[in-house]
Amino acid sequence: MTSNLPDYGSRGYKDIIVTLDGSVLTILLNRGKYRNTYTDAIVKEVIDVFELCDRDDRVRAVIVTAEHTAPAYCSGADISGGWNVLWKEEAEREGEHAHRDGGGRISIAIMSCRKITIAAVNGHAAGVGMTAFHLPFDFRFAWAGAKLTFPFVRRGIVPEATSTYLLPRLIGHSRANSLLLTGATVSPESPYIRDLYHQILPTREAVYPAAKAFADELAANTSQLSIAYTKGLLLHPGDSIEENHLLDSRAMKLLASSADGAEGALSFKERRLPKFTGTLSKDSSPWFPWWRRLDVQHRKSKL
Repeated sequence: MTSNLPDYGSRGYKDIIVTLDGSVLTILLNRGKYRNTYTDAIVKEVIDVFELCDRDDRVRAVIVTAEHTAPAYCSGADISGGWNVLWKEEAEREGEHAHRDGGGRISIAIMSCRKITIAAVNGHAAGVGMTAFHLPFDFRFAWAGAKLTFPFVRRGIVPEATSTYLLPRLIGHSRANSLLLTGATVSPESPYIRDLYHQILPTREAVYPAAKAFADELAANTSQLSIAYTKGLLLHPGDSIEENHLLDSRAMKLLASSADGAEGALSFKERRLPKFTGTLSKDSSPWFPWWRRLDVQHRKSKL
């Protein structure tokens, strides 16, 4: 992207604060007074940011976090008035099942982002704080003292935000059962969930700096194209080993023939850090068959 670069500070966000520091964009959940509870505004704003930064060549990594002094990283939805806060009645037209879970829309936006994504969980998390603001990220950093829960079965509903798809794939079906079917409260160091985290930090204030240093290092020393293509292969594999072989063979030919591929080999030969210049807007191939996207907003359900 060489023109019309987004000015994140002028987007009028209400429930998040967005800053771009070098190549790392940080999304701060800004409802600490309300335990960073889920709102319609957060859904719209977080989706907007991830769609923008996916196309913004300046951005190499995205971190979602909260103030470490807030009562919670994200305590889920405020359901004191009931569940109707989660959807609009006019959206649920009879026979069409038009409602689309907002947490799931956030998860899909994060999963669809071709940049490095990181959750810096520097507080307690429940409900959507454990699903949409935890599971769809590439990496997760957490405070060891955080209280974590998927409370859905103890509230008479089901896990949302695509968590029943993501969690078993991340930590295994048995551990997912131990969390989703019990609604238990655990710490990041629990054997049921510890494998979800890239790093667990002893204090709340240490979480974001660790995530930021990690993001800065990856942003400086990895290829934007390589990250995007590798994420595509990981997230949308073929239906067989033979199909995967076709996909990664084609991706290897495209990237090994690119300027970034040449720089990777040259920097290795010269024993120096690489200086990758490839960008998704200029250098990605139109051949992206594995990066499939489905319009979940308008597709009618068969249920």
